[in-house]
Amino acid sequence: MRTLVIETATAACSVALIEAGAVIAAAHEVVGRGHAERLVPMIAELPDGGRAPRILVDCGPGSFTGVRVGIAAARGLALGWGAEAHGFSSLALIAAAGFAAHPDWPGLAVVLEGGHGEVFMQAFDAPLAPRAALVSLKPDAALAALGGLPAIGNGVRFLALLDPGVAVTDMLPRAADAILLPGAFASLAPRPIYGRAPDAKPLAPAP
Repeated sequence: MRTLVIETATAACSVALIEAGAVIAAAHEVVGRGHAERLVPMIAELPDGGRAPRILVDCGPGSFTGVRVGIAAARGLALGWGAEAHGFSSLALIAAAGFAAHPDWPGLAVVLEGGHGEVFMQAFDAPLAPRAALVSLKPDAALAALGGLPAIGNGVRFLALLDPGVAVTDMLPRAADAILLPGAFASLAPRPIYGRAPDAKPLAPAP
C-alpha cells in the first residue's frame, strides 16, 4: 500500500511516499517554524500530489506547533482522500535511523530539544526496543541518565555543552526513514505525543 509520510515534529519539514518497501519520492527541508507554509506545497510536489490510501504522521514529541500542523494535515488529507491515518513517535523514528546507520550499537538514547530548557529523552536497545517510557529532563539529568549510551537527536548539543566527551550525533527526523519502522511502531493513533504537561493551565472554577 502506498503511504504518505508527514514529519513536522522538529525544525525539519519532511515528506515521503513509500510503496512496496521502497521510498518513491521524498523531500526534506529545515524550516524552523515554517511548517504551516511549506508542508502542503511539499506534499503537492510529490508524485500524484502525494495522494495515498494510507497516511503516516509524526505525533511527537517535539515542537508543539509542528506536531499539531502535521497531524492536522494528515487528518484533513485522510478525510478528503478517504485514506487511513496512523502515527509514529519521533523518538522511535530517530532510533530506527540511528540503528540503521550504526548496526554495531547495542543501544542508544534519542535526545530531542524540548521546551523550558528541557530535552525529551528515550533509550532503546537494538534493533528497536524501548528501554523505558519517554521523559522530559533538564540536560544535566539527561546526561546522568545516559549510562554510557551514544546520544542522537537535535537535543544532544545541550549534553555536549555539559560534557564535551560524550558521544553525540546531531540528527533531525526524516520522513523517508519511516520505511525502517516495524509495523507496531507505525500504527499509533494520530494524536499528539507532547511529552510533558502543557504550559497553559485551565482556570480554576470560580468559588
